[in-house]
Amino acid sequence: MSDPAAVLRQKQKELQSEIARLRAEARGDGEPDVQDETDEAAADESTGETVQEITNASETLEQVEDALKRVAAGTYGKCVVCGRPISAARLEAIPWTPYCLEHQEKLSR
Repeated sequence: MSDPAAVLRQKQKELQSEIARLRAEARGDGEPDVQDETDEAAADESTGETVQEITNASETLEQVEDALKRVAAGTYGKCVVCGRPISAARLEAIPWTPYCLEHQEKLSR
């Protein structure tokens, strides 16, 4: 990865745009009025899914912003738990990851 900060800033912009779009969708901007109970149930389910997407995007945005802080601090690419280098392949796949594979696996259990 040539410039992790540039990759992270791009992802940050994408997530901010996505969150704004999802929030507008959750507010129901431009959606037709609910016609009956079936429409209302479908709308409620859709809103719940949108809220979950906002939550996921917001959590990822927070991780990206934390990674940008690590870039600025000079600690990017090192596991926040053990301080060992995070593999280049892992950083390529998930540039905002704060953990080496070993610690990510321990946290996922």
